[in-house]
Amino acid sequence: MTTRIVDSADVATSASVGDGTSVWHLAQVREDAVLGEGCVIGRGAYVGTGVRMGDHCKVQNYALVYEPAELGRGVFVGPAAVLTNDTFPRAVNPDGSLKSADDWESVGVTIGEGASIGARAVCVAPLRVGAWATVAAGAVVTKDVPDHALVVGVPARQVGWVGHAGRPLEPTGAPGEWRCPQEGTTYRESDGGLRRAETDGGQR
Repeated sequence: MTTRIVDSADVATSASVGDGTSVWHLAQVREDAVLGEGCVIGRGAYVGTGVRMGDHCKVQNYALVYEPAELGRGVFVGPAAVLTNDTFPRAVNPDGSLKSADDWESVGVTIGEGASIGARAVCVAPLRVGAWATVAAGAVVTKDVPDHALVVGVPARQVGWVGHAGRPLEPTGAPGEWRCPQEGTTYRESDGGLRRAETDGGQR
């Protein structure tokens, strides 16, 4: 696989960029960031110091991924989405002096495998977005999102479930059972979460 870093991108020498990853125009990847294989960092996107990203992630144009965010494999971060890192943001200390890196403690957003963050959504750290969950465009997420949950609005609230294909799941009529309209895969609610239904002793 060929790694592509265009001339106008700013990638720190200490950053690790996996095979087959593309970093496009005006994007910035900071010191000690780790990008997996086959990732795409879009135009004008920002990846903060020490951010860790699994294989096959997409960070779309002008998205801002601030440290110490961690993205699992196959995560999608939509255009102009923001993963924050400061619970109590201020430019200055109470005495009026400019804040430095030593004057605050960064907190991060963790995103599970296969999850998607919609365009212009904001994830307010610290929180976790579960595996295969979907955050709708423009949502403001202020608390943890369960695996497979679909959340919308300001503040974000859960309105349904999504499967691995990203489509909203449909009820089958059986209590707590849902089906993907694209793949036909069945999911079942358990302990406040959702899992693929087992079949023939394995996972579908």
